[in-house]
Amino acid sequence: MHQSLAKNIFLVKEHVGMFKAANNFDIYDPEQGKIIMECREEKLGFWTKWFRFTKYKRYTPFDITIKATDGTPLVRVTRGVTFIKSKVAVYDEKSELIGWFKQKLFSIGGAFDVLDDKENVVCNLKGKWTGWDFKFVYGDKEFAQVTKKWAGIGKELFTSADNYILKIAEVVPADSPLRPLILAAVMCIDMVLKE
Repeated sequence: MHQSLAKNIFLVKEHVGMFKAANNFDIYDPEQGKIIMECREEKLGFWTKWFRFTKYKRYTPFDITIKATDGTPLVRVTRGVTFIKSKVAVYDEKSELIGWFKQKLFSIGGAFDVLDDKENVVCNLKGKWTGWDFKFVYGDKEFAQVTKKWAGIGKELFTSADNYILKIAEVVPADSPLRPLILAAVMCIDMVLKE
């Protein structure tokens, strides 16, 4: 596993854009203020781009790759066209399936089951209906949380850019296979629940 995934705090900044079809993010180490990973949606077909500018945006497919700043692929997150609830696949740096996110149909605030490659539940992602707070939990254990970092009224009124803070708990070891799944889930929060 790449050393960038061993950190416990990440700032995920969506690229600003008035009329953008692709979802692109930079992932920072907030302690150093440096970009440590880049998340890009590079392979968009014509019809996907077209539907991204309609009310059907949340149903469009996506294929996002998170890379280290040196271009090394770390995590890939994909989903096909969806209508009712999403099932998102997550792959590691070798393009091997490491897990899934399965959207729960009836949840207040948004929720996913986070599954391993054999579709066993490893944790749940639960959101609050009152805001942008999400927690990765399993039973009474909390593995991580995601909160929206407010960027200022002007920026948020006139663009669709979001910023997130991801905090991974100390109980998650630096080499845990849960880490890339948690990082990938931040993209799913934005693209599946908040679009």
